[in-house]
Amino acid sequence: MRRTLVGGAAVLSAALLACGSRAPSGFTLLFLGRSPAASVGDLSWAPDPERSRLVAFDGQLHLARQLTSPRLGTPMAVAALPGGRVLVSERTGEGVVLDTAGRPVREWESPDVASLYAAGGGRIVAARSPYYVPQLGSPEPDTAPLLRVLDTLGRPLEGLATIHVPAVPFLTHLVNAGAVAVGPDGSVYYAPLVRDEIRKYAPTGTARWTAKRGLYPREAEPVFLAGHGKELGLKNALVNVALALGPDGRLYALGADDSAATRLRVDVLDTATGAILATRHLGPRETAVAVSPAGTLATVDGDSLLGAGATSPPPALERQPFTPAFALPDLRGDTVTLGRFAGKVTLVNFWASWCDPCREEFPRMAELYREFDRRDFEIAAISDDVDHAKLRAFVQQFRPPFPILVGGGEMKQTYHYRGLPYSVLLDRRGRVIERIFGFGGADEFRKLRATIANEVHAP
Repeated sequence: MRRTLVGGAAVLSAALLACGSRAPSGFTLLFLGRSPAASVGDLSWAPDPERSRLVAFDGQLHLARQLTSPRLGTPMAVAALPGGRVLVSERTGEGVVLDTAGRPVREWESPDVASLYAAGGGRIVAARSPYYVPQLGSPEPDTAPLLRVLDTLGRPLEGLATIHVPAVPFLTHLVNAGAVAVGPDGSVYYAPLVRDEIRKYAPTGTARWTAKRGLYPREAEPVFLAGHGKELGLKNALVNVALALGPDGRLYALGADDSAATRLRVDVLDTATGAILATRHLGPRETAVAVSPAGTLATVDGDSLLGAGATSPPPALERQPFTPAFALPDLRGDTVTLGRFAGKVTLVNFWASWCDPCREEFPRMAELYREFDRRDFEIAAISDDVDHAKLRAFVQQFRPPFPILVGGGEMKQTYHYRGLPYSVLLDRRGRVIERIFGFGGADEFRKLRATIANEVHAP
């Protein structure tokens, strides 16, 4: 379960790991965690997948803005688009375009099993994502494009290069997953996840150069390891994690010194020749990387950037109303509207009978429902089942004490969530307190219970 709090965000100066260093000025964030960031206007925008949000930092790496949306389930990368817009890669491969006020502009389905998007020079490029790679996938022909050029609606226009089909064709997705960046002239930089390579392609698709770090004496294909129970193991070296172009015009590659990608490094490359100009090995707390226009590299404690350890309460941000308001039938056919829950803290939960985590979540929700007075707290559980018989069988099995509403298979299109279960906690005025993606077990429900209790007793 990932919980995105809509009511506040900490603002904290960056804590550089160099002893007592002051927060940098005029810096652009390149990577936060293992994800690439993007500069839009005067801010650097980065994904915060654990909190299902986007965060923006000023030139001193102060947390300045945050965006949440049901469309942001697990954002993994941000790219800049013209007109002050950001292109977000979801872990599951959808492309989401938002303006910097958080308003959705468009979204599209992934052209691959999961895609990572980069933009520059008036073009959008999709690569097979290094953040979500199935161990085994359906084989692809060796004529399939390695990279896809998309239009602004997310439709593929052409392909660049062709994929490599390994000795075990079912590992094609893994072998061809990789990081991608696009230069202002439309050149494309690509770094395979499991190979010690960084490549540059001209806008026409012509290969310009290939750079290597010399990490391994011999490049090896991923191979199967002895299985443990139902686990299917693979041996492979995770080399490249993310790419970004800095304001100094150089290419920055976030990679690994070890095959498990637990010891990270940043390599700085000349975009004209592919020569490696510098290398910085990162410590365990150096989880954010920024650079100045002059090329000065700063490595930062990413948790500090995001507000962990703040000594003062975060400033409150305005809560937004939950929209669109629903009017749905219950199991007796009576229409239930959002307005019925006005004046109560309400958990709006989206579920389906075929969703295994929903089965684990329902008993927890029943406990919550019984703990609080009906004058203070309600649950509206909206099924997205199409098969009414399966819906009723689920209800017969779990006998929830809270209202069950029938969404008829149209809820995802209406509320734009990524998967089920998905919940939205509302205050007494129908405004969003937080969004909850997935089911996180007893610990997450303890946190949810505390949030509800605080809200119930709020003046």
